[in-house]
Amino acid sequence: MVKIGMTIADRYEILEKIGTGGMADVYKAVDNKLSRNVAVKVLKQEFSENENFVSKFRVEAQAAAGLMHPNVVNVYDVGEEDGIYYIVMELVEGITLKKYIEKKARLSFEEAVSIAIQVGLGIEAAHEKHIIHRDIKPQNIIISLAGKVKVTDFGIAKAATSNTITSNVMGSVHYTSPEQARGGYSDEKSDIYSLGITMFEMLTGRVPFNGETTVAIAIKHIQEPMPSPRDYVPELPYSLEDIVLKCCEKSPDRRYQNMQELVEDLKQCLLTPDEDFVVRNRVEMEGTRNVTDEELEAIRSQTSEIDYDPEYDHDYDPEYDSEYDHDHMRLAKDDYYPDDYEDDKRSRRSTDYDGPSRMERITTILSILAGIIIVFIIIFLAVKIIGKRMQSDPAPDNTSSYVINDQTPTVTEVVEVTMPTVVGSDIEAARNALLVLGLNPLVDFQESETIPSGTVMSCDVEAGTKVIAGTNVNLLVSSGTDSVEMPDVVGKALSDATSTLVLKGFTVNTVEANSDEVPAGYVISQNPDPGVMAAKGVSVTITVSTGPTDIKVVVPKIVGMDETDATVTCIENELSIGKITYVPSDQYEAGIVVSQSLAENSSVGVGTVMNFEVSSGPVKHTYKCNLSVSAPTSSEAPDYIGGTEVRLRLVGTDGKVLLDQSTKEFPYTANFYGIGCPSGTLTITYTVPGEPVTTTDANGQTTTTSGPAIEKSFTREITFIQEDD
Repeated sequence: MVKIGMTIADRYEILEKIGTGGMADVYKAVDNKLSRNVAVKVLKQEFSENENFVSKFRVEAQAAAGLMHPNVVNVYDVGEEDGIYYIVMELVEGITLKKYIEKKARLSFEEAVSIAIQVGLGIEAAHEKHIIHRDIKPQNIIISLAGKVKVTDFGIAKAATSNTITSNVMGSVHYTSPEQARGGYSDEKSDIYSLGITMFEMLTGRVPFNGETTVAIAIKHIQEPMPSPRDYVPELPYSLEDIVLKCCEKSPDRRYQNMQELVEDLKQCLLTPDEDFVVRNRVEMEGTRNVTDEELEAIRSQTSEIDYDPEYDHDYDPEYDSEYDHDHMRLAKDDYYPDDYEDDKRSRRSTDYDGPSRMERITTILSILAGIIIVFIIIFLAVKIIGKRMQSDPAPDNTSSYVINDQTPTVTEVVEVTMPTVVGSDIEAARNALLVLGLNPLVDFQESETIPSGTVMSCDVEAGTKVIAGTNVNLLVSSGTDSVEMPDVVGKALSDATSTLVLKGFTVNTVEANSDEVPAGYVISQNPDPGVMAAKGVSVTITVSTGPTDIKVVVPKIVGMDETDATVTCIENELSIGKITYVPSDQYEAGIVVSQSLAENSSVGVGTVMNFEVSSGPVKHTYKCNLSVSAPTSSEAPDYIGGTEVRLRLVGTDGKVLLDQSTKEFPYTANFYGIGCPSGTLTITYTVPGEPVTTTDANGQTTTTSGPAIEKSFTREITFIQEDD
């Protein structure tokens, strides 16, 4: 049981719960070792108790932990403690794409394509590591405050769809591919289909297939023709329509064959949206066939327990879903839904084929074999060339950086190299050996009392393994016993960043890069990352912004908006969110933007940082009172007798009693601080003797006595002094 304030693994202190899903609860936590905020996803109890699921979950989560990309919510750690299975992830401040679509109704084609490109790049990086998401949907895509698009939950869907766990851990069926709906094999092209559905929703504000039950929606994915987004938004470019429909082909062979192809077409769409450049795959295959009774039952078993979230599906009826209408859902055996394909791409349909002939099948097989042989020849020649270069070229001199750029080098040919032995080597020697082979070394540090500083302790690629040139290789290097915590200089001015690093004992290597998000002269990124313990003297590479592109945008007015609307407005106007500060305000309610750093209607570069202030509520001043009470005057109390005891009671206008004392001596002094109101009322109460009372007894003698004392009071208004801030 996770509780606020507890610490997991003697490292992650739970701060607050920030979300929940069908499979896990998500908490905001602080990593006390690296002094950074993280998100901790904790498996719910029903899944933690299933050993088969936990085993698959850990394997997939650990695989995802090796995936590092700017468009992916990175996984830092995976573990278990006292039956609590958790994943530690990057904490991204922002909103989900689903919420963003709901807020804007639908996105412009430029914005939708830009988001799809970033999502595609993240998925492409995962596919290169043979990680398939299997649950791409807007709910799993986050737009950060800086406008960066990130995909989350990589590797988890595969564990969730294991044979031992029902599919209720999966997301909405609206985004599932036909092969997933059938319960069959799914690969990278399933993610492409789901991204196509997501693009359709971004462009139209709705999903293409809807229904009253999960089974009904799943069957529509399998049998019904994909509607065109231009049916709902006619002004969309034809090329973008082609891209979406190609992603959402029923047959995986007709879709984009990899994410790189899709990203290239999306980029081309931004440049020439009205050109006819999308190549639709004419794969000869059978037309779409009817779902058999056996397949229908398999679909029901796969989808009947899918976790519906009414927040995302307003047409869903849980009462209807609890008991399927089999007569309504049964498919007639004579019904036929052709998967048409016509030469005219404007029809956006696919034709059915009678099936390939025997000769065509033989030709296809021979072509594939010839292609395989050619690839092997290319690999063989490339390996020989690299081997000769290794023998003839000396290792390069030590450089000032431990890592190449975060971007993987472009490789025009698939070249495999043999991973050398680097464990036990000096970091510079290991790094140079990897660079010669075309591999990309990424370095992290860890303190060690037994291994000398600068020595490679471990590597995530085993020596002797065949790897593709351009692969990232993670090295864990000893920082010795006198390591220094790497300061965070991201977002700082170049001069401040340099002085900060030099004072810590590091050397600095500067690389310039254009940035639409970070102002010119400020640090975009650093390597090694902030918070790691690194050996003194190592070189830190900082990437400094040269400013945004020449594209200009008009600054919107966000003053008067609530914080969420202001954030969304900045993102949709291609501005980056900078520092958000909270200030008291008598003019604006709490949560409303009171000022912005960029002038309204001014023209600035794309990605320029917008800082703004948000009201925390009315200004709250505090006051002090240096009270000095003089004796009652004759005008205030004509019958007051000097030396009589007086009661003093001071009450602020907020009702708080500040003073309640009695005294005979004046002036009476007292000091009060931190008062929450500007003034108060002092009530002075005193007594005077009553009127004499004369009585006559039976003998006629009279006696005069004092009557009962009379209590009187008057007030004075006291003005307090405002304390300095």
